[in-house]
Amino acid sequence: MSLTPARFAPPRLAVVATLLVLAGCVGNPAPPRAVAPTVAAPRPVPVAPPPAPLTADWRDWPVTPGDWTYRVDTRGSIALFGVPGADALLTLRCDRQTNTVYLSRQGQARGPLTLRTSTLARSVTVQPTGAAPAYVATALTPRDGILDAMAFSRGRFLVEQAGMPTLVVPAWAEVGRVTEDCRR
Repeated sequence: MSLTPARFAPPRLAVVATLLVLAGCVGNPAPPRAVAPTVAAPRPVPVAPPPAPLTADWRDWPVTPGDWTYRVDTRGSIALFGVPGADALLTLRCDRQTNTVYLSRQGQARGPLTLRTSTLARSVTVQPTGAAPAYVATALTPRDGILDAMAFSRGRFLVEQAGMPTLVVPAWAEVGRVTEDCRR
């Protein structure tokens, strides 16, 4: 039995013919569907949860956002409390020429300022400073007990004033540093 190409030709032709017949059975391709452009759904804006209600004990209230900074200048020293890059919410300044500690709070309210520590609470009168942005200030002697009470309050002290948000300020070393600078 010899294997010649003539002998295998009919089966090959049958395979090719079958493939051609099958290819002819395929209909025209459907036109491509128009795809609507995909638009990303707007992302929901995260909503901060409402603040927890304040407890009756102010020593459990969250501290006002910010940090203390301390610096020395030609007048004496100053400690500023607030958010970095923004105007200070509260300042303590030792004026060496007058031997006075000035406590200033941002705002224009003219009512008394109440300072509340873990050992003492006292109201002081304030006057506008005339600076921009607006601040109100009070002058204290360097030996005033409220300064020590603020420096040594357990973790924080309050600065309250009608018409203004209450400041819950951390009792950090800067308060004591400014006070001690004026006692020298």
